[in-house]
Amino acid sequence: MVSSRLKRFMALLVVFVAAAVALGGLTVAGLWSRDPACPPMVDHPEWTVARRWNEALLDAIRRDVPAPTVHARNLFHASAAMWDAWAAFEPEAEGIFVDEEQSDRNVSAARDEAISYAAFRILEARYLDSVGAVETIPEFDALMEALCYPIDVTTTEGDSPAALGNRIARVVLDAGLGDGSNEAEGYIDPDYQPVNPPLVVDQSGTTLIDPNRWQPLRIEEMISQNGIPVENAVQEFVDPHWGFVKGFALPEAGPLGMPIDPGDPPYLGDPATEQAYKEGAVEVIRYSSLLDPAAGVLIDISPRAIGANPLGTTDGSGHPVNPVTGSPYEPVVVNRADFNRAVAEFWADGPHSETPPGHWNTLANAVSDELSPNLKIGGTGPAVDRLEWDVKLYLALNGANHDAAVAAWGTKGYYDYVRPISMIRYLGGLGQSSEPGGPSYDPDGLPLVPDLVEVITEATTTAGRRHAALAGHEGEIAIRAYAGNPPDRESETGGVAWILAADWVPYQAPTFVTPSFAGYVSGHSTFSRASAEVMAAFTGSEFFPGGLGEWTIPAGSLEFEAGPETDVTLQWATYADASDQAGVSRLYGGIHVRADDFAGRVMGAEIGRAAWARAQQYYGSRGDA
Repeated sequence: MVSSRLKRFMALLVVFVAAAVALGGLTVAGLWSRDPACPPMVDHPEWTVARRWNEALLDAIRRDVPAPTVHARNLFHASAAMWDAWAAFEPEAEGIFVDEEQSDRNVSAARDEAISYAAFRILEARYLDSVGAVETIPEFDALMEALCYPIDVTTTEGDSPAALGNRIARVVLDAGLGDGSNEAEGYIDPDYQPVNPPLVVDQSGTTLIDPNRWQPLRIEEMISQNGIPVENAVQEFVDPHWGFVKGFALPEAGPLGMPIDPGDPPYLGDPATEQAYKEGAVEVIRYSSLLDPAAGVLIDISPRAIGANPLGTTDGSGHPVNPVTGSPYEPVVVNRADFNRAVAEFWADGPHSETPPGHWNTLANAVSDELSPNLKIGGTGPAVDRLEWDVKLYLALNGANHDAAVAAWGTKGYYDYVRPISMIRYLGGLGQSSEPGGPSYDPDGLPLVPDLVEVITEATTTAGRRHAALAGHEGEIAIRAYAGNPPDRESETGGVAWILAADWVPYQAPTFVTPSFAGYVSGHSTFSRASAEVMAAFTGSEFFPGGLGEWTIPAGSLEFEAGPETDVTLQWATYADASDQAGVSRLYGGIHVRADDFAGRVMGAEIGRAAWARAQQYYGSRGDA
């Protein structure tokens, strides 16, 4: 796979160079210019070419293996290339990879053409050997055909829009081979080795050499979140070297590979932080105990009850009034477990498996559609046309997402931190740490919490008592938590029950269980808060248009198990509220602890603000806000 990717990529470069030599730099406009008689696009005629290429890229991501690092990089490189093509015709703007000044009698047409060739060449090279390429490459080709741009025009010489676009693509692709990602070798890090042996998910308990370090999982039938079979039954850490990848607005990573260091997470065995370590595990168990729809608990999930958290906390109590309408937010009352499960699944990999960076592109496109045509960058000044809006938004947003991937995975690679499934099984397997004179005591065990974490005794396993189903396990630790995937996930729910701590699994598909990389920091939290900062700054408001963003999860549409019983409409007043929900969703899903989430939010805020500041420098005076 590695060699074929490299060979195909090099073949594309050879075509570029050969075409440039053959044409000798001559300008033959009729060869590549868009046919003036080209029929208008029938589907979404309001979409700009930048939006069309963004949507095509999101489709490619959905078909491919969900690697947030790689896809965030592709989103950034495609966005930067489209920006460079647009900026070449704007004297006050500055390019990122290619900074040229061009002119044309029809600037609008020239921009469309240059943007399309730049995006097409990059995406064709990046997804030529991807999972789903059999559908993805024809989609790229079909878009070029629909736009009436011949794909056999590969020249990089001259001032034609096609040559400009091809030239930008060539520079971006060349830069990508030396940016620290190890693209030529399939983005692998040959030096990483896990400290801990694999955790066999379908067996009880686990063994940890170091309970503070990441542990790969062994899953006999391993399938990615978007349904792609994974050959190796034992997880491999995805991109632990990514902190060394060149970012957009990040400081240099330094020898540790961390552009931003959030500081240490809590450690078991560290007197100053081990209590926080244990409490983090207990908190995930508590979230897991709230996933039974049969409990019938109803809650208000509207912005009047949820949101407005200070950065890096869950201390907010909602927004009493919609600032746009001046009226209180209407309550939205749903089954608590339906909401919790919907949140866990909605944010898991994007509503259509476009990974978190792509998910925020989907949200950004919806916001842009709602704001159009009153598109004022930074919320001030004159309205701009949709193409200018799109290329500037994608640059800032995907610059932030790329930086979030670099910074978050740099932290993951350095700290190599444990995931909840390992923490809970390990601590629970040791015993309880609350009562030194009590049964099953171990100073490194789980803290006891009535009705949540308890020691199994002969008394509690008698018929009709709460641990009756665990008879024979007296002296072990029981937790009240998600009982695991039901036999029929289309019609049944796992519910919540007293189970052995050593058997706990998160609320995920049984073929996935937990992502294949370390926990600290949460990528979801970092991506989401970085994106939220950009969206608030770019639109000029921390609030969604109209003071309310919404996304409905239809009844019966959950994938991990049956539900929800009724439609669940997620609502957010601000972009930060949506970001916070993305972060906490990983605790409901059982794959992060609080330390991962909160540190990721803080890191994401710094990244988003820096990306917005850097993007404005490239915009020039027309982008100052």
